[in-house]
Amino acid sequence: MKKHIPRPLSPHIQIYKPMLTMMMSIVHRVSGILLYFGSLLLAWWLIAAATGPHYFGIVNQHFASIPGRLILLGYTWALVHHMLGGIKHLVWDTGSGLSRRAVEIWAWGSLVGSIVITVLIWYLAYAYRAAN
Repeated sequence: MKKHIPRPLSPHIQIYKPMLTMMMSIVHRVSGILLYFGSLLLAWWLIAAATGPHYFGIVNQHFASIPGRLILLGYTWALVHHMLGGIKHLVWDTGSGLSRRAVEIWAWGSLVGSIVITVLIWYLAYAYRAAN
C-alpha cells in the first residue's frame, strides 16, 4: 500500500523550480512596491519645492548625497522596469507574444532593457549637467 503524501492544493514556489519568467514576475511586483515608496520621496521633494528655498535646499542635500543618489538610481530603475513590464503585459493582452520562446525574450528584454535605459538616463542627465 502506498503511503499518502499530502500535496498542496495549488502549486507554489516549493513545487516549481525557479525560472527566469517567474523571477521577473516577482521582480515586477517588487518594483511596484519600490515605486510606491519612491513616489513618497518624489512628493517630499515637490512639497519642499513649494515650501521655500531653505527647506528645498535641505531636501536636495539628502538627494545629492551618495545614499540619496543610490535611492534615486533604484527608483529610476524600478520606474523603467515596471514600465517595460507594463508594455509586455499590454502586448500580452492582445494575445501576442505568448509562446514559450517569446515569453523568455520578453523576460530578458525587460531585464536588460531596464538596466540599459536606466544607465542611459543617468548618463544623459550627468552629461546635461556638465554641459550647463
